[in-house]
Amino acid sequence: MIKDIDLCLSPQEAYEKELLRKRCAAKCGVKAKDVTSAVYLKKSVDSRRKDIKVNARVRVFIDEEEKPVFTPVTFRSVEDAPSVIVVGAGPAGLFAALTLLEKGLKPVLIERGKGAGERKRDLAVLNREGRLDSESNYAFGLGGAGAFSDGKLFTRSVKRGDVSKVLALLVQHGASNEILSDAHPHIGSDKLPYVVEKIRNTIEKHGGEVHLSTKVVSLVRNGEKVTGVTCADGRVFCGPVILATGHSASDVYSFLQKDGFTLEAKDVAIGVRLEHPQVLIDRMQYHSMEGRGKYLPSASYKFVTQTSGRGVYSFCMCPGGIVVPAATEEGHLVVNGMSPSARGSFWANSGIVVQLRVSDLDHQDEFAMLRYINEIERKCYNPGFRAPAQRMTDFLKDRLSSSLPRSSYIPGLEMMRMDDVLPSLIAGSLRSGIEDFVRMSRGRFLTDDAVLIAPETRTSSPVRILRDENFCQVDGLYPCGEGAGYAGGIVSAALDGIAVAGRIADGM
Repeated sequence: MIKDIDLCLSPQEAYEKELLRKRCAAKCGVKAKDVTSAVYLKKSVDSRRKDIKVNARVRVFIDEEEKPVFTPVTFRSVEDAPSVIVVGAGPAGLFAALTLLEKGLKPVLIERGKGAGERKRDLAVLNREGRLDSESNYAFGLGGAGAFSDGKLFTRSVKRGDVSKVLALLVQHGASNEILSDAHPHIGSDKLPYVVEKIRNTIEKHGGEVHLSTKVVSLVRNGEKVTGVTCADGRVFCGPVILATGHSASDVYSFLQKDGFTLEAKDVAIGVRLEHPQVLIDRMQYHSMEGRGKYLPSASYKFVTQTSGRGVYSFCMCPGGIVVPAATEEGHLVVNGMSPSARGSFWANSGIVVQLRVSDLDHQDEFAMLRYINEIERKCYNPGFRAPAQRMTDFLKDRLSSSLPRSSYIPGLEMMRMDDVLPSLIAGSLRSGIEDFVRMSRGRFLTDDAVLIAPETRTSSPVRILRDENFCQVDGLYPCGEGAGYAGGIVSAALDGIAVAGRIADGM
């Protein structure tokens, strides 16, 4: 017999399998020995009160062998099928390629960066020696920016498509089964490279192609129709083109604009990474000086406020994580956050960002927001990618820090005022927003041990590549994912890739 039940558990009951088995048996009216297995379908921590609970839906197998909670996708050989070009191997591109495989079309995946293993070596050089490879970094390479992120998989974009399919495909390629049930699932920066390499293997095993260290420099056109791409090494690949290049590939916007494609500037959010000791966040969120204890995960937070009609909010919160240099070109500095699967770092970090509208800018052409971001990144740059930093308490009092706390940011920090490196609109709104967050937390969010690290500028694409209801701008070109301005995060980008590839398959 198989039963799905709802339980309200203590953290210990949720953590220890034998205690969970006993609770399931009691709820089902059977003996514990009769419960063959108990599998979480949904699980979330309710920490609104001191008596913390874990709300769960559990599938209970009673005197019956455990069955998988999803059916793996079966892919067929597409070696001789029509080709579709996928430019960019981030979440949108990878899931577009998997969907093409599933639909019987041949994905030809083209990525300017390297494979996951080579990227790791290049990132070590960037962090330890301050030397950037402009084609192999935290943004470019197999898996895109998502491959070395926290791997957060929570999304509100449920109307875009089947989120459960994205999660199941990730599990099929090596991610933990836990992402299928956790309310805020994540994979981890240590596990994601392995997962994306497995996806690459699936594509190649079934007749698709993956071309790494291959940079697309222009589109091939036959009249108004796009019929392929030209690469920097002179190779030409022919077929409909899914353009899934990510929000850091600004050179793509340039060649599109020169070729007469329609682009527009879009609103973004800009700010800093705010880093706390994780134990302080655990104490704040779990209402206890003991922090999370043995059974609870590293705590996260979410803050949202309005200051002078402008949104200020936490973004991409990384419990037990680190801050990393995420620039893609010399002379620019941008920081981002990531977490390993265990989220066991000493620190927690989150983007704290301010809404910036195109209407805020003096000029409003298609590259206006991109120029604004580039100016901030250049102003924040220090040799070796040392990042401007200021204690949280000093920032609120608008004074230069005389010292800085220990940080996860390996290249190192430079004591600077945020008001000297960020535009006044951003710095002023950040200060008002953080003051609101301190009030919301009854002062527990404020500490001299927290540090602001600048700048967080790549929360989303500053440019949108326009497309119609069929996901194309002209026949044969399908802008897709974050870089095209139609997604924000791993899952929403993956869903966009699935939708675009499905539409192409329907028309071929």
